[in-house]
Amino acid sequence: MSHKKLWLLLAVLFLLEPTLLPWILPLGWQTNVEVNPHFVLVVILYIGLYVRRHVALVYGLLFGFLYDFLSSSPMLGPAAFAMGVAGYAAGLLQGRMYSSIVVSMLVIGSGHLFYDSILYGINRLFRVTAVPFEWVFLHQILPSMLINLLFALAIYVPVRRMFESLPGKSSEKEE
Repeated sequence: MSHKKLWLLLAVLFLLEPTLLPWILPLGWQTNVEVNPHFVLVVILYIGLYVRRHVALVYGLLFGFLYDFLSSSPMLGPAAFAMGVAGYAAGLLQGRMYSSIVVSMLVIGSGHLFYDSILYGINRLFRVTAVPFEWVFLHQILPSMLINLLFALAIYVPVRRMFESLPGKSSEKEE
Protein backbone atom coordinates (compact mmCIF):
# COMPACT_ATOMS: atom_id res chain seq x y z
CA MET A 1 0.00 0.00 0.00
CA SER A 2 1.37 3.38 -0.93
CA HIS A 3 1.23 6.63 0.95
CA LYS A 4 -1.39 7.87 -1.55
CA LYS A 5 -3.76 5.18 -0.32
CA LEU A 6 -2.96 6.17 3.26
CA TRP A 7 -3.96 9.76 2.45
CA LEU A 8 -7.17 8.46 0.92
CA LEU A 9 -7.92 6.32 3.99
CA LEU A 10 -7.40 9.27 6.33
CA ALA A 11 -9.49 11.58 4.14
CA VAL A 12 -12.37 9.09 4.00
CA LEU A 13 -12.26 8.61 7.79
CA PHE A 14 -12.14 12.39 8.24
CA LEU A 15 -15.31 12.73 6.18
CA LEU A 16 -17.09 9.76 7.80
CA GLU A 17 -16.49 10.72 11.45
CA PRO A 18 -19.33 13.24 11.79
CA THR A 19 -21.77 11.15 9.73
CA LEU A 20 -21.33 7.79 11.48
CA LEU A 21 -21.99 8.92 15.04
CA PRO A 22 -25.82 8.93 14.87
CA TRP A 23 -25.74 5.35 13.57
CA ILE A 24 -23.22 4.07 16.11
CA LEU A 25 -24.69 5.43 19.34
CA PRO A 26 -28.10 4.67 20.79
CA LEU A 27 -30.37 7.71 20.99
CA GLY A 28 -30.46 7.59 24.83
CA TRP A 29 -26.66 7.92 25.04
CA GLN A 30 -26.56 11.03 22.92
CA THR A 31 -28.42 13.05 25.55
CA ASN A 32 -26.28 11.96 28.53
CA VAL A 33 -22.77 11.96 27.08
CA GLU A 34 -20.88 13.66 24.29
CA VAL A 35 -19.02 11.16 22.15
CA ASN A 36 -16.48 12.39 19.63
CA PRO A 37 -15.23 9.68 17.31
CA HIS A 38 -11.59 10.34 16.43
CA PHE A 39 -11.04 7.64 13.83
CA VAL A 40 -8.32 9.68 12.12
CA LEU A 41 -6.48 9.93 15.44
CA VAL A 42 -6.67 6.14 15.82
CA VAL A 43 -5.05 5.64 12.41
CA ILE A 44 -2.42 8.31 13.18
CA LEU A 45 -1.57 6.48 16.40
CA TYR A 46 -1.23 3.28 14.38
CA ILE A 47 1.05 5.15 11.97
CA GLY A 48 3.21 6.13 14.91
CA LEU A 49 3.32 2.55 16.15
CA TYR A 50 3.92 0.75 12.86
CA VAL A 51 5.46 3.22 10.41
CA ARG A 52 7.49 6.13 11.89
CA ARG A 53 6.94 8.80 14.48
CA HIS A 54 7.80 11.64 12.10
CA VAL A 55 5.22 10.46 9.58
CA ALA A 56 2.62 10.34 12.37
CA LEU A 57 3.61 13.84 13.46
CA VAL A 58 3.12 15.24 9.95
CA TYR A 59 -0.23 13.51 9.43
CA GLY A 60 -1.33 14.60 12.91
CA LEU A 61 -0.43 18.22 12.27
CA LEU A 62 -2.14 18.32 8.88
CA PHE A 63 -5.37 16.61 9.90
CA GLY A 64 -5.37 18.43 13.23
CA PHE A 65 -5.31 21.75 11.38
CA LEU A 66 -8.25 20.52 9.31
CA TYR A 67 -10.14 19.79 12.54
CA ASP A 68 -9.23 23.22 13.93
CA PHE A 69 -10.20 24.99 10.74
CA LEU A 70 -13.53 23.23 10.25
CA SER A 71 -14.65 23.18 13.88
CA SER A 72 -16.22 26.06 15.69
CA SER A 73 -13.13 26.45 17.86
CA PRO A 74 -12.06 30.00 18.71
CA MET A 75 -8.41 29.01 18.21
CA LEU A 76 -6.41 27.57 15.34
CA GLY A 77 -3.85 25.01 16.41
CA PRO A 78 -4.87 23.07 19.55
CA ALA A 79 -6.09 19.96 17.71
CA ALA A 80 -3.10 20.06 15.37
CA PHE A 81 -0.70 20.29 18.29
CA ALA A 82 -2.47 17.57 20.29
CA MET A 83 -2.84 15.16 17.37
CA GLY A 84 0.74 15.66 16.19
CA VAL A 85 2.21 15.18 19.65
CA ALA A 86 0.02 12.11 20.32
CA GLY A 87 1.13 10.49 17.06
CA TYR A 88 4.77 11.31 17.76
CA ALA A 89 4.51 9.93 21.30
CA ALA A 90 3.01 6.69 19.97
CA GLY A 91 5.93 6.49 17.55
CA LEU A 92 8.41 6.71 20.40
CA LEU A 93 7.28 3.24 21.47
CA GLN A 94 7.96 1.73 18.04
CA GLY A 95 10.59 -0.97 18.32
CA ARG A 96 11.01 -0.44 22.06
CA MET A 97 8.21 -2.74 23.12
CA TYR A 98 6.89 -6.03 21.79
CA SER A 99 4.04 -5.04 19.54
CA SER A 100 0.87 -6.98 20.29
CA ILE A 101 -2.80 -6.20 20.20
CA VAL A 102 -2.81 -5.47 23.95
CA VAL A 103 0.10 -3.02 23.66
CA SER A 104 -1.53 -1.40 20.64
CA MET A 105 -4.83 -0.93 22.47
CA LEU A 106 -3.02 0.52 25.49
CA VAL A 107 -1.19 2.98 23.25
CA ILE A 108 -4.40 3.90 21.39
CA GLY A 109 -6.27 4.44 24.68
CA SER A 110 -3.41 6.42 26.19
CA GLY A 111 -3.02 8.46 23.01
CA HIS A 112 -6.71 9.30 23.00
CA LEU A 113 -6.60 10.30 26.68
CA PHE A 114 -3.49 12.38 25.99
CA TYR A 115 -5.13 14.08 22.96
CA ASP A 116 -8.36 14.98 24.77
CA SER A 117 -6.49 16.09 27.91
CA ILE A 118 -4.29 18.43 25.88
CA LEU A 119 -7.35 19.91 24.17
CA TYR A 120 -9.10 20.40 27.50
CA GLY A 121 -5.96 21.90 29.05
CA ILE A 122 -5.50 24.40 26.22
CA ASN A 123 -9.18 25.37 26.30
CA ARG A 124 -9.05 25.75 30.07
CA LEU A 125 -5.80 27.74 29.91
CA PHE A 126 -7.28 30.26 27.49
CA ARG A 127 -10.60 30.29 29.36
CA VAL A 128 -12.63 28.89 26.51
CA THR A 129 -14.23 26.44 28.94
CA ALA A 130 -14.96 26.52 32.64
CA VAL A 131 -16.28 22.96 32.93
CA PRO A 132 -14.44 20.89 35.56
CA PHE A 133 -12.11 18.17 34.28
CA GLU A 134 -13.91 15.46 36.23
CA TRP A 135 -17.16 16.12 34.35
CA VAL A 136 -15.40 16.28 30.98
CA PHE A 137 -13.53 13.07 31.77
CA LEU A 138 -16.66 11.11 32.70
CA HIS A 139 -19.07 12.54 30.10
CA GLN A 140 -16.83 13.14 27.09
CA ILE A 141 -13.36 11.56 27.26
CA LEU A 142 -14.25 8.06 28.56
CA PRO A 143 -17.25 7.48 26.23
CA SER A 144 -15.22 8.75 23.27
CA MET A 145 -12.31 6.53 24.25
CA LEU A 146 -14.62 3.50 24.33
CA ILE A 147 -15.92 4.14 20.81
CA ASN A 148 -12.41 4.79 19.49
CA LEU A 149 -10.98 1.67 21.15
CA LEU A 150 -13.76 -0.43 19.62
CA PHE A 151 -12.92 1.05 16.23
CA ALA A 152 -9.19 0.46 16.80
CA LEU A 153 -9.88 -3.16 17.74
CA ALA A 154 -12.06 -3.68 14.67
CA ILE A 155 -9.38 -2.41 12.26
CA TYR A 156 -6.29 -3.79 14.04
CA VAL A 157 -5.50 -6.72 11.75
CA PRO A 158 -6.05 -5.01 8.37
CA VAL A 159 -4.26 -1.83 9.45
CA ARG A 160 -1.28 -3.70 10.83
CA ARG A 161 -0.95 -5.73 7.62
CA MET A 162 -1.30 -2.56 5.56
CA PHE A 163 1.40 -0.71 7.49
CA GLU A 164 3.79 -3.63 7.50
CA SER A 165 3.58 -3.73 3.70
CA LEU A 166 4.16 0.02 3.20
CA PRO A 167 7.17 0.89 1.07
CA GLY A 168 9.77 3.08 2.69
CA LYS A 169 9.19 1.80 6.21
CA SER A 170 12.42 2.53 8.03
CA SER A 171 14.01 1.67 11.28
CA GLU A 172 15.00 3.95 14.09
CA LYS A 173 18.64 3.82 12.92
CA GLU A 174 17.78 5.82 9.81
CA GLU A 175 16.09 8.53 11.87
